[in-house]
Amino acid sequence: MLAPETLFPFQLDDFQLDAIAALNQGESVIVCAPTGSGKTLVGEYAIHRALELGRRVFYTTPLKALSNQKLRDFQRTFGEENVGLLTGDSSMNRDASVVVMTTEIFRNMLYGTTIGEVGISLREVQAVVLDECHYMNDHQRGTVWEESVIYCPPEIQLVGLSATVANGGQLTDWIDKVHGPTRLIYSDYRPVPLNFHVAVEKGIFPLLNEQNTSIHPRLKNYRKPPRRQRGQKKKAVGATLPGVVSQLQAKDMLPAIYFIFSRKGCDKAVQSVAHMSLVTVAERELLKRRIDRFVDRNPEAIRANQLEPLYQGIAAHHAGILPAWKSLVEELFQSGLIKVVFATETLAAGINMPARTTVIASLSKRTDNGHRLLHASEFLQMSGRAGRRGMDVEGHVVTVESPFEGAKEAAQLALSPPDPLVSQFTPSYGMVLNLLQTHTAEEAQELIERSFGQYLATLHLVPQRQAI
Repeated sequence: MLAPETLFPFQLDDFQLDAIAALNQGESVIVCAPTGSGKTLVGEYAIHRALELGRRVFYTTPLKALSNQKLRDFQRTFGEENVGLLTGDSSMNRDASVVVMTTEIFRNMLYGTTIGEVGISLREVQAVVLDECHYMNDHQRGTVWEESVIYCPPEIQLVGLSATVANGGQLTDWIDKVHGPTRLIYSDYRPVPLNFHVAVEKGIFPLLNEQNTSIHPRLKNYRKPPRRQRGQKKKAVGATLPGVVSQLQAKDMLPAIYFIFSRKGCDKAVQSVAHMSLVTVAERELLKRRIDRFVDRNPEAIRANQLEPLYQGIAAHHAGILPAWKSLVEELFQSGLIKVVFATETLAAGINMPARTTVIASLSKRTDNGHRLLHASEFLQMSGRAGRRGMDVEGHVVTVESPFEGAKEAAQLALSPPDPLVSQFTPSYGMVLNLLQTHTAEEAQELIERSFGQYLATLHLVPQRQAI
């Protein structure tokens, strides 16, 4: 049996030790813990353990960007020859002992085999890590995680890594029923505590009272700036983006991730602060060397209007950027050379870019059904990127006031508990056709009735079931 202390040269938290003990007893685990608390370590232990036993591990993530980053991390830890990648864009070393893939790819693999049987693609696989499995709540893609659990052969251990959710117990109980013995490992401990602030026209101020139980007394009667009326001259209202960044620099709150909910918005933000220099002379020298080396090797990957700001420690990070440039931004940020990165919320999903501060530019976002306020879990996920373990005493979360939302809405979100997971399971034509290739109509119906949605719908029948 592998001893965790021989693998990790630091003291593990109790929840990590509990999860490792459960894995060693052959159980599947669901690890619910705050963003940035070290859940990935449990997935890494599952890989070490499988390699020791000569078995394989699939590591699934919700995003291609996250898969690419995990590939680089695992190649450093386990050796390039032992790690492969499978995403919609690329396939490399697919027969490796550790294969990183998007969750959709894993689900599609399972479609090709009879449910409960180990197909050729799953031979020798000991464990499947479902990273960021709270994505099950995603309206468009959540069904993929449910299908992965339902179709996965019972002898394969599942390692679900999730941000804190309100009903982790129900999720674990459902997986226990449809897959096999599963243990919930829950922790609400944050290694680096968070400090919430609000950015208004006059500066950055504390959002909550000293006990962190309600809105700060000074903000109770504070009025938001009025919205601009039609025909009125356009005038900057509330905190400006360059103003917020210079305040962060003055208060020693950099490096920061500045969340903006559009790619275009991120690119425009870079231009709006391009005149500022956020790095020291020594850092600028180091940045210049590393960026010039990259430019020589990848002349085709350069983003023309983003190169100059990058020399000043300013960058954008979103899905519209070429992977090579994105990797450069991630590596420079991890080295502490980029001081502010403007990113879409996909960066909140487990990509390893630790920051002292996260700034949330807006408390509402546009969806298919119009504008809506952020959900508590979305707010928590972005907030959780703040605070670097072993480097910061506390992390800072800054919400920016707008004519639409202010301190009141920010305090409400900061004090809200996480949302519960709800089922997004929707049988599609593709799924039904795939099932009918290897199953009878009755078997396909039985499988569909094993969904998390069906489990939640029949929870009230548990006493009657026990009585029978």
